[in-house]
Amino acid sequence: MGTAPPSVPGDKKLRTPPNFFIMNLAVSDFLMAITQSPIFFVNSLYKGWIFGETGCKMYAFCGALFGITSMINLLAISIDRYIVITKPLQAIGWTSKRRTCHIILLVWLYSLAWSLAPLLGWSSYIPEGLMTSCTWDYVTSTPANKSYTLMLCCFVFFIPLGIISYCYLCMFLAIRHASRDVQKLGSQVRKSTLIQQQSIKTEWKLAKIAFVVIIVFVLSWSPYACVTLIAWAGYGSILNPYSKAVPAVIAKASAIYNPFIYAIIHSKYRDTLAEKVPCLHFLSQAPRRDCISVSHSDSSFRDSMLSRQSSVSKTKFQRVSSMSTTDTQLWSDVELDPIGHCLRSSYSLGTLRDKEYNSLAKQTNEQGSQSQEEVR
Repeated sequence: MGTAPPSVPGDKKLRTPPNFFIMNLAVSDFLMAITQSPIFFVNSLYKGWIFGETGCKMYAFCGALFGITSMINLLAISIDRYIVITKPLQAIGWTSKRRTCHIILLVWLYSLAWSLAPLLGWSSYIPEGLMTSCTWDYVTSTPANKSYTLMLCCFVFFIPLGIISYCYLCMFLAIRHASRDVQKLGSQVRKSTLIQQQSIKTEWKLAKIAFVVIIVFVLSWSPYACVTLIAWAGYGSILNPYSKAVPAVIAKASAIYNPFIYAIIHSKYRDTLAEKVPCLHFLSQAPRRDCISVSHSDSSFRDSMLSRQSSVSKTKFQRVSSMSTTDTQLWSDVELDPIGHCLRSSYSLGTLRDKEYNSLAKQTNEQGSQSQEEVR
């Protein structure tokens, strides 16, 4: 797990705003693991809490801080993907490294506020379950404890989960709408439209990886949220120590899953890990068929245009040439992450194709001028 955070600053290809969120998630998960797992393991050996009241408060504070940070960071990733996919023009001015760093700072400040509340008197941190870990007091029925439990579940779990669900629903509808538009246009679709659709699909691939992380996170923390709400509703007496301890362990174990999902499923992380850790060279992927198919389609398209050289008019060449400016702006503004290399190769072939068009146009004009002179 420790190889995931250094992989981003160590590779320029991964120093992009979306990957900053991924790095922040990896950092929070890493800190969650090193502050919770060893202490829990030692307490399990002694069958009780052995680090005193101060140790209990610090343990619970770290668990709350890093757990809330992970959840709110997943919310930030979902909103970022939502803007890039559904509002690509606004995303040009929205997505930047500086703005992303500001958002990450707000994520930590928001999490810090909720984590400090029990230390300042709004609820409190106490041992839970089998007395091998600590968390906020959701069992004791007091106004402070009940209000903190309800507000925490709403503003850290249920409301972010609702926003995430809305973002992914809108992204799915946008992808389906774009695909249908391309199918309707058929052979008349412009190159810039194809590139834009491909860029949306690329962003959607990154969003799907984030969606897997979110599903795992929700499944991990849902049992814990249910236990706290059962106690909040006044039925804490039906909860035995094991029913409190097991959901807590499952929830905090989510910090172990996320690095594997991002560092193994994400193609660029696989390549980076394989490059920096020789024993993981098997993670490096073979050349994508996408590149081959894109190159083949460009070659076929170029050959078909060459075969119709005599019927090409000057205005068509000018129209194709004018499209290259739009494509250049699109490549510079839209981030193409997992398969950007393939798309850039396609764009290079497209640029060469435009040059051939201009050359053919020039030859056609010269032939037309010569024929007019012969007639005269």
